[in-house]
Amino acid sequence: MNNAVTGFSKLSKEEKINWIANEYFSTPTEAIALLKNYWNSDEKTQQLHDEFIENTITNFYIPLGIAPNFLINGKYSTIPMAIEESSVVAAASKTAKFWSTRGGFKATVINTEKIGQVHFIYNGDVSKLNLFFAQTKAVFFTETESITKNMQKRGGGILDIVLNDKTDLLPNYFQLHATFETKDSMGANFINSCLEQFAKTLKEEASLYELFSETEKDIHVVMSILSNYVPNCIVRAEVSCPIEELKEKHIHNPQEFAEKFVQAVQIAEVEPYRSVTHNKGIMNGIDAVVLATGNDFRAVEAGIHAYAARNGKYSSLSHAKIENGIFKFWLEIPLALGTIGGLTTLHPLVKFSLEMLKKPSAQELMQIVAVAGLAQNFAALRSLTTTGIQEGHMKMHLNNIINQFEANDKERVLIRKHFKHNVVSHSAVVDFIENLRK
Repeated sequence: MNNAVTGFSKLSKEEKINWIANEYFSTPTEAIALLKNYWNSDEKTQQLHDEFIENTITNFYIPLGIAPNFLINGKYSTIPMAIEESSVVAAASKTAKFWSTRGGFKATVINTEKIGQVHFIYNGDVSKLNLFFAQTKAVFFTETESITKNMQKRGGGILDIVLNDKTDLLPNYFQLHATFETKDSMGANFINSCLEQFAKTLKEEASLYELFSETEKDIHVVMSILSNYVPNCIVRAEVSCPIEELKEKHIHNPQEFAEKFVQAVQIAEVEPYRSVTHNKGIMNGIDAVVLATGNDFRAVEAGIHAYAARNGKYSSLSHAKIENGIFKFWLEIPLALGTIGGLTTLHPLVKFSLEMLKKPSAQELMQIVAVAGLAQNFAALRSLTTTGIQEGHMKMHLNNIINQFEANDKERVLIRKHFKHNVVSHSAVVDFIENLRK
């Protein structure tokens, strides 16, 4: 069997599907039927999805759930979450309800600065390069006016451009390090367009600079690209209450719970093996909302994890303390998000999610996303320090096991009844189903 194919991108959608089905599947008709089963019945909507990416053959569904009762800065929100993992939405909802009677969540955007860089090689006198940049800096702003005009009308634009000498890291390596404000758009295309113009301006102006030798005039631009590391685009989310108010069904001794909770966070602050899993739980909440609102969760993940290691060691994103009888739990994370542009105006469910959130600004969305991450982390730590993580998670996972074994309605009732008071594990559920069917 020859798996190579030429001109694949030029094939029609039907031709691509037929090739894949016949090339890789023993029953091509079943493979084709499966792919078509996930097409949207509305042709216009399906075409929209087809054109989001290249070589589209079908849609890959992820459940969209909602977590209500989030009291954020005195206002209630119902948060959309697109995620496939059991118990995440339930945990977020439970945490939202818990804190809604204890003052709710407080969220603050600390800064919204984004970054882009032109990476280049300069072989020459550094003092001359510094002088050249000082004399030419204004030209970089002038040459990008056609790009920045509309952004400036919205209150954004280029904040500053600096020359960074990175020759201690790589021979002859320098950067134009630019900072941007992009208001309600994530701004990737805007930033990259500005950077590419910076690169052109850099080369053109250098070629005309009289103090440069011919070698120095030959500046080699390696690349121009935004950075997903945004340590000055920060949002803070927090909760706090008197320790005695922590008491509830699974928290009989609030003082003991608070102390154990703080210890759990401290372990995540110092132990990378724990902090990675700790932060993954935070990202369960963050990614789900980022995805539901049409933002780039890969960029968010990369930037946040880099921030978690900013002090030279990977550590917890969240922190907790007890002070004067008050329990405090918070996180500060970098988030570059947008509520206009990209999928926000194209994907019907993204538009639905943003409307459900009352059409937030980018800063408001930053606050909502950070709160979702903090809520998810609180839920996980509460479970870990009280009943254990598996009790709630496996009960939610029970549905997946039932579906995996295609249990009928009668079996479903009996399985759920049995495991209402018994420990759920994959093997225990399988054994029970097999016994039922004997």
